[in-house]
Amino acid sequence: MGDSVPVLSEGGPTLIIGSTGFIGCFVAEACLDSGLPTYLLVRPSQNASSKAATIKILQDKGAIVIHGCTEDQKLMEKILKEYKIEVVISTVGGNGILDQLILVNAIKAVGTVKRFLPSEFGHDIDRADPVEPGLALYNEKRRVRRAVEEAGIPYTYICCNSIAAWPYHDNIHPADLLPPLDEFLIYGDGTVKAYFVAGSDIGKFTLKAMNDVRTLNKTVHFRPPSNLFSMNELASLWEKKIGRTLPRLIMTEDDLLTAAKELPIPESIVASFTHDIFIKGCQISYSLDKPFDVEVCSLYPETPFQSVEHCFNEVVKKILDAT
Repeated sequence: MGDSVPVLSEGGPTLIIGSTGFIGCFVAEACLDSGLPTYLLVRPSQNASSKAATIKILQDKGAIVIHGCTEDQKLMEKILKEYKIEVVISTVGGNGILDQLILVNAIKAVGTVKRFLPSEFGHDIDRADPVEPGLALYNEKRRVRRAVEEAGIPYTYICCNSIAAWPYHDNIHPADLLPPLDEFLIYGDGTVKAYFVAGSDIGKFTLKAMNDVRTLNKTVHFRPPSNLFSMNELASLWEKKIGRTLPRLIMTEDDLLTAAKELPIPESIVASFTHDIFIKGCQISYSLDKPFDVEVCSLYPETPFQSVEHCFNEVVKKILDAT
């Protein structure tokens, strides 16, 4: 692709892979809200699955569905050429991570994609070091990073840290649970801090970063100072919202390590990440002092993040609406 800086055209066609997932949906909505021509790569089977409703919502907002899968390199090359795709965003997870290696080959072969955002949307995988089985997942993502760099594909890595829904209660995805009403789970001594970002903000700032020359071949970190909390601080904030004090149940480091070792996947992976965040402090253990590091608050100081308190207010509203 040469050494010149790839210039994105205004409103360049964007292809999103994994748009029916939690992060992917927010990214797709942000692209559609901005007016970008937004294409969704969807497996034919998803039209008949529980994800069909999400696809329909995105289509109603203007998304164009393309049926296919990343395992088919020739098809991906055809799609990238035919639709003149300038930006490719992958938000796939689990078993789909290594399929991105085929996607990388397709992007390289076509040579016209001006920015690739591989499936990151969590921690800086080159700096975090979780126990197994989380480490195996990070090693797969590292393989994708190295393949992107070796291929000379222009990229941006999005490291948005933790999701400001409900963090890691019972080792389940934070988007799947409301905060506790009976007892509050604390990891370790509850003092290790982490950054929490609302899903809509992940979409909004990803959209800004993917079209920004300052993020070309950079790792973009989401570190809003106002959203830096320990578990003890989150517990106190939540108790304030519901108007009562909850018993605090301690999950020790040994408890988390046992969960990571003995629980089935994906719960064991979440346990290993929980240990890395709230015991080892993987989000706050390093400085952004490398030439490839950029931080969204510095890039876009005029654009606010949703506060954790606002997210909790939304949760309280959901609880009240359900009762």
